Amino acid sequence: MRLDWTTHSRPIIALSPMADMTDSAFCRVVKEVTNGAPLVVFREMVSAEAVVRKNDKTLGMTAIHVEERPLVQQIFGSDPATMAEACRIIAAEHNPEGFDINMGCPVYKIVHNFNGAALMNEPKLAGDIVRAMKKVINVPLSVKIRLGWDDKTQCIEFAKALEDAGADLLTVHGRTKMQGYSGVADWEAVGRVKSAVAIPVLCNGDIHTAEKVKDALAQSKCDGVLIARGALGNPWIFRQINDVLNGHELFAVTFAERMRIVRRHLALHVEQYGDHGVPLFRKHLSWYFKGMPSMKMYKDDMMKAATVDELNTVFVRFETDHDANDVTTFRPILLTKK
Repeated sequence: MRLDWTTHSRPIIALSPMADMTDSAFCRVVKEVTNGAPLVVFREMVSAEAVVRKNDKTLGMTAIHVEERPLVQQIFGSDPATMAEACRIIAAEHNPEGFDINMGCPVYKIVHNFNGAALMNEPKLAGDIVRAMKKVINVPLSVKIRLGWDDKTQCIEFAKALEDAGADLLTVHGRTKMQGYSGVADWEAVGRVKSAVAIPVLCNGDIHTAEKVKDALAQSKCDGVLIARGALGNPWIFRQINDVLNGHELFAVTFAERMRIVRRHLALHVEQYGDHGVPLFRKHLSWYFKGMPSMKMYKDDMMKAATVDELNTVFVRFETDHDANDVTTFRPILLTKK
């Protein structure tokens, strides 16, 4: 299954890499509910240094199920040689359809080691990383960046440097590092990157509902979008995006459908993580039922459940209090922090 960003159907629709969220189980669920809509998934980032050290947990995070393909593995690090070697190891073991470099993460534990968004202050080093990785892989290499560290215009020259180094695609999050996830993503500023380079550019940030895709594309003039938090608790968003783009009625997520996918996701989560999968799944439950008033009555029991049987017992009680065909409770919720 070959991935070519230059010939991929437009607009490109992709699931954004999100630490601790876009693991194999979640990516498989997302793919299952797309109803055939074209979608590329970006797997959560892994540390290049941990891969090179052959850390078992990290290497396990890079395993790919056939249902996830085409899949792009995101990686972070600041040493060109280490980044290249990590790609070589992952490619030999799992052969992802693409690699992505995280040069946009604003979290302190990432940037204080000169990873993530910190690389936007080091364009030469960033270019060296791209060049080193391109020498050892035969699949597309993309880079995820922000508008800048604290200046929204910084991305222009940085994007050009990445293109010159050989990057095949860029994703731009419409905020600076200093903004974090506060305020509103500036899609027009993302569009200035699109105008400055010849390679494809994806728009990212605040695309929380299927309807917002058209606005993001119109304002940014980008080749596609990368959906992050909008997919949490709503893996159906990609099917809904396909509906919007093709002028179809938006797929309505009933309570019964939601519970079916929650159970399916739980099963895949336990398959991936074993008995520890149930406690780890709690973060997803919070998203699946976010904003639902009646959730308050069951939240404590769901969060205390330690086994699949215990969680299913709570689910059965939960279901008896709800109409299986109800869709009104599950309107998409805007999650932008102020």
